[in-house]
Amino acid sequence: MSSTDAITRTPTIAVIAGEDSGDQLGADLVTALRRRYPLAHFVGIGGARMKAAGFESWYDIKELSLFGFAEVVSHLPRLLKLRKELLARLVAAHPDVVVGIDAPDFNLGVEKRLRDAGIRTVHYVSPSVWAWREKRAEKIGRSANRVLCLFPMEPGIYARHGIDARFVGHPLADRFALVSDRSGARDFLGIPHNVPVLAVLPGSRGSEIKQLGTAFIAAARKVAEQLPGLRIVVPAANDRVHATLTQIVGNTEGDASVQLIDGHAHEAMLAADVVLLASGTATLEAMLAKRPMVVGYRVSPVSYRIAKALNMLKTDVYSLPNILARANGMGEDVLLVPELMQDDFTVDKLAAATLAMFHDSERRGAVVAAFEQLHLALRGDLEGQAGDLAADAVAEVIEASHG
Repeated sequence: MSSTDAITRTPTIAVIAGEDSGDQLGADLVTALRRRYPLAHFVGIGGARMKAAGFESWYDIKELSLFGFAEVVSHLPRLLKLRKELLARLVAAHPDVVVGIDAPDFNLGVEKRLRDAGIRTVHYVSPSVWAWREKRAEKIGRSANRVLCLFPMEPGIYARHGIDARFVGHPLADRFALVSDRSGARDFLGIPHNVPVLAVLPGSRGSEIKQLGTAFIAAARKVAEQLPGLRIVVPAANDRVHATLTQIVGNTEGDASVQLIDGHAHEAMLAADVVLLASGTATLEAMLAKRPMVVGYRVSPVSYRIAKALNMLKTDVYSLPNILARANGMGEDVLLVPELMQDDFTVDKLAAATLAMFHDSERRGAVVAAFEQLHLALRGDLEGQAGDLAADAVAEVIEASHG
């Protein structure tokens, strides 16, 4: 693609983002694509960040920000109506490319219908094919002309199924420094430099926190009994989470050891010596903050038995640091991060594993060194940030449509 062609081209680029994380990815992508195509028209579904980047959102992003089976079922008629209208508008507009960002349950079906209608499609953020049924890659390949992957081990899985996939780097790897600033984070949060600090993150959704939070806070307080001067920092993602955590933490008046803060989860991690947290994206953030951690999680016994019976889970480790360590050749038996799942998710075991991490400085140092390697791997020796790399991959699809 010549620079002149890109500047004079006036493509219509559709993007469909389904939640806050997708809005951030979409904003980075739209901004990077606009540098390549200044005259482009961006339409679809996006949030405030995408709109600020010059995106025309046809629907409110909250229409797709649903969690849990029951919530989706209760809104199913409205979702089906929205999907029908969206498909009709996109087919009529016939954009040069449609990029579905994450939200696979909604986006993959939309992408397949559009691809069948002769519109080129890209799916940005591969579902976890390395953990949940690799054969799902074939379904994704029927929906998308190209898949953009955040993890370096993913394109190889798609290649086994003859699907075009591109590693574009993980955007979070751009947002954390390779060398973290603990002192600056403690100054920001008003925490002394000479005390041990434990950050506790029991999930980002209300249902998670209600299910897991009591055990996490009880374990943290148990650690405090054995570690004089410990400061416990608990960040709340929003007002609703803050209210739930306040109920769990209880009255902290006169208890300087527990600090419930609004937002600033990254600063809480950076300020900590150890992080105690629920399995999920937060484990990746703690890894990029270079903080040793203990991970715990528990789902309902029924859900767990169903997943095991159907052999749905294809990995015996659950946290992203452990998965990435194995994928990057650190050893099939390596376990950088203690994982306490299901029956092992108890107050006593969470506290014991966390206290052990505080007491083992040699292990903490080895974990930090491994996390630095994994941070570099997520950047992938690629020149440029994830938004730019994703834009390059989408631009190739646009140019291919012009012969």
